Amino acid sequence: MPLDGRGLSWPDDGMTEDKHDLDGAYALKTPGDSERYYRDWATKYDADFAEAMEYRSPSVIAAAYAAMGGTGPVLDVGAGTGLVGEALARVGIGPIDGIDISAEMLAVAAQKGAYRDTVKADLTQPLPLPDDAYAGCISAGTFTTGHVGPDAFAELMRITRPGGCFAVTVHSAFYEAAGFAALFQRLGGKIADFRTEPFRIYGDGAAGDHGDDTGWIVSFRKA
Repeated sequence: MPLDGRGLSWPDDGMTEDKHDLDGAYALKTPGDSERYYRDWATKYDADFAEAMEYRSPSVIAAAYAAMGGTGPVLDVGAGTGLVGEALARVGIGPIDGIDISAEMLAVAAQKGAYRDTVKADLTQPLPLPDDAYAGCISAGTFTTGHVGPDAFAELMRITRPGGCFAVTVHSAFYEAAGFAALFQRLGGKIADFRTEPFRIYGDGAAGDHGDDTGWIVSFRKA
């Protein structure tokens, strides 16, 4: 097996074009799985997934962030191809930085012109960002099955200023089972104005087994 800059390369078995869908994404187990999967999906993600499924989460979460008075600089957590950045720019919020594990997804995001900067990083590890760097964090579709769990909030809290806004989506099937509900309860006095609101992730035209999936809009401020 050949070597690349990160060590042993991985075969693409099971990562063929017809496997790039929600079932494949939800089956991911490790950050390395995500990096490989989205590397190969990046250029087709917007058309194959976001447009085809009438993906509502980016615009919904941008509206929620704006409604709570969120400002920039804001970090788009799990920025992917930049759908949230575009939605924030449409409501006049910036500057926006994007962070994601996939360099290829971030390359697509950077081309859209909504981001001040993009950062490739693993959200399950310490982030290469300074304390209190942001006035808020926003995220759509990252806190879900096979992706990022509640432990990531320790670093997100660190890099957000006191009083900073958080607005994120969490898949409803993942919210209690993965420990998000327990985490927010434990944070207690470290957060204020905590709120959850249910929403439909996809539009009425979405087909397939996941068309009716729901999530929670989770918002709060760092105390």
